Amino acid sequence: MNKALVGCGNPALGPRLVFFTGGTALRRLSQELTRHTHNSVHLVTPFDSGGSSAALRRALAMPAVGDMRNRLLALADRDLTPARVLQFCATRLADNTGQDDAQTLRQQLRNMGSSRHAVWADMPSLFADALRLHLNYFLQHMPEDFDPFHACLGNLLLAGGYLHHRRMFGPVLAFFSRLLSARGLVLPVVSENLHLAARLEDGSLVVGQHHFKVLPAPVRQVFLTVHEPDRRLSAENGRLSPPCRPPLESTAEAYLRSAAAICYPMGSFYSSIVANLLPQGVGRAVAAASCPKIFIPSSGRDAELHGLSVADQAAMLVRYLRVDAPDAPTERLLHTVLVDSRHGYYEGGLEPVERVRLARMGVRLVDRHMVCENDPQCHVPELTVAALLEAVAPGADL
Repeated sequence: MNKALVGCGNPALGPRLVFFTGGTALRRLSQELTRHTHNSVHLVTPFDSGGSSAALRRALAMPAVGDMRNRLLALADRDLTPARVLQFCATRLADNTGQDDAQTLRQQLRNMGSSRHAVWADMPSLFADALRLHLNYFLQHMPEDFDPFHACLGNLLLAGGYLHHRRMFGPVLAFFSRLLSARGLVLPVVSENLHLAARLEDGSLVVGQHHFKVLPAPVRQVFLTVHEPDRRLSAENGRLSPPCRPPLESTAEAYLRSAAAICYPMGSFYSSIVANLLPQGVGRAVAAASCPKIFIPSSGRDAELHGLSVADQAAMLVRYLRVDAPDAPTERLLHTVLVDSRHGYYEGGLEPVERVRLARMGVRLVDRHMVCENDPQCHVPELTVAALLEAVAPGADL
């Protein structure tokens, strides 16, 4: 591996790798990445609409914060951040199968707002004061009928800071990045309160990211909408208000344009990767960046693919990027696809026809050991980071 790429062994001088990401697929890889660079940038989808995230979004009319919280904890410096702090931020309240009712759980949250609560006793005051401050920000805005079941405390802290700072993510994410000594940056791709939707090949509509886990037919188009999941559509034929194309966050655009590499990593294909490409300006920012663009398709089963091969997925990425960069040649949008043909499992296989299709697109297929030998669903973080860094090393000719 080229040491120049990783700052001659100093992660503080490591490369700016920008990831389009969401969900938990990149959590372990993010932890490994901190050993090589402290300058990775994670552009995260804020469209989750299931579980406790749905309750938080309904109560406060805000984007989802769960994936941002998950990534911040993954990037936290564990030598500087007490384990008790990370544990607190990942803790969830009781679910609705327990004996605690909603009123009791809301009162538990209010009790935690006091400095005398036992939860703060074994936590250094620097961290306890900061976490409690943001919990109280949330409590100031918590509706009387808020559904607290299975709520993640870290999500409530981020929501509190977001609301305190007049519905801006920048200040609260910067604060928690410093508090956790995060070895990388986490940013939402947009800050608008929107939902992911899809029109399927059978003509039906799906609204809400949580419904993407079980799609009855292949996806024809994904888009963003103001329409709330699980509510009646505006007409019997299933029409929605026009798709939304919010602008890419300006900070995210700046990081894309200055990236050492842009990565479309493994994860649920539509809800974690393509969802990030929907805002206006993403395609232009990617095309303007003079750096490698790398796709690491998921290995194993992805319920969202419905048979999409690796070449199909690559073509789909280019298709969505070209919505606002219609004249960009493929090499400005996607250079390399990283796979593990020996240990991985890919929809459609990696037969010669697939390799030919990628070559005709002008995309290189690079084969490296990245996937667990006994579990095709799981990438090995150390091997995947090594393959990624090798692929973006200066002068790499793979």
